[in-house]
Amino acid sequence: MLEDLLGNRLFSAALVVAGVPVVLVGYILLVEAILRRVPRRWAPRTRPWLWLAPALVFLGVFLVYPAISTILRSFYNRRNDEFIGLENYTWFFNAPDTLIALRNNALWVVFLTGLVVGIGLLVAILVDRVRYEGVVKSVVFLPMAISWVAAGVIWRLMYDFNPNIGTLNSVATAAGGDPIAWISTEPINNFMLIIVGVWMLTGFAMVILSAGLKGISAELLEAARVDGANEVQVFRQIVLPLLAPTIAVVATTIVIYALKTFDVVYVMTSGEFGTEVIANRMIRELFISGQQGRAAAIAVVLFIAIVPMMILNVRRFRQQEAIR
Repeated sequence: MLEDLLGNRLFSAALVVAGVPVVLVGYILLVEAILRRVPRRWAPRTRPWLWLAPALVFLGVFLVYPAISTILRSFYNRRNDEFIGLENYTWFFNAPDTLIALRNNALWVVFLTGLVVGIGLLVAILVDRVRYEGVVKSVVFLPMAISWVAAGVIWRLMYDFNPNIGTLNSVATAAGGDPIAWISTEPINNFMLIIVGVWMLTGFAMVILSAGLKGISAELLEAARVDGANEVQVFRQIVLPLLAPTIAVVATTIVIYALKTFDVVYVMTSGEFGTEVIANRMIRELFISGQQGRAAAIAVVLFIAIVPMMILNVRRFRQQEAIR
């Protein structure tokens, strides 16, 4: 049986390796054949759309259609066979569990964004002044190389109540204190989970902000120092204003992470002990309660919360590209 499974996988891999180039070449030949048959004055306008067609089809099938289907499903009951209007949304904004999830997501948005941007900016400024900048950046960025699930497992062990396992409780008991149930004690457990996100994302913020710092003219900073400005004044009056667009991009990206956070909460607490977030509530409604309509409504609310941040990010990227 193992040999058959291995053989099937090898066949599938070979089919993909050989099939993708064949499909690409076939599509290129098809496009060129179509362009030869259309009037020449139409060819320049037709060619871009033909090249974009596969990507547009993929977007339509895997993004647009599921989004529209989810929105429509949010107006139906749990079996998706009766239209109930806004009842699922009314439930969402009145149910105690979803209100707790909204509160927790708000905590994630405020504290994760503030800590990641603040610590990332501090580290970016400090590592810019040391000899081993590359080594320090690599160490700080290292958590980004692992998955959120793995990070959750690592930090769950660090927070373990048993001092022989949990690093924090080992330190606490060594100092003469009592062990603390870090991930089951409210309200500190939410902040302990947020720390995991800070550990994961600070490297990302540091790299982006460090690149922004290096884009600031050294002559401008030196001129300010020659004029008598101290380092705090240089940072507040020159560095911070020039770095503001980059900070905004990093902040909106972290806000998106905070709104759709799921992995860490699911791995470490499964949403118990008052740590549930919106994405975790959606999973519970869909797979445990079987409430397809409510799960769809939660997904739509989450989608509406994230889209403005994405639009703002895209606009800022375009503004930066226009300036360059």
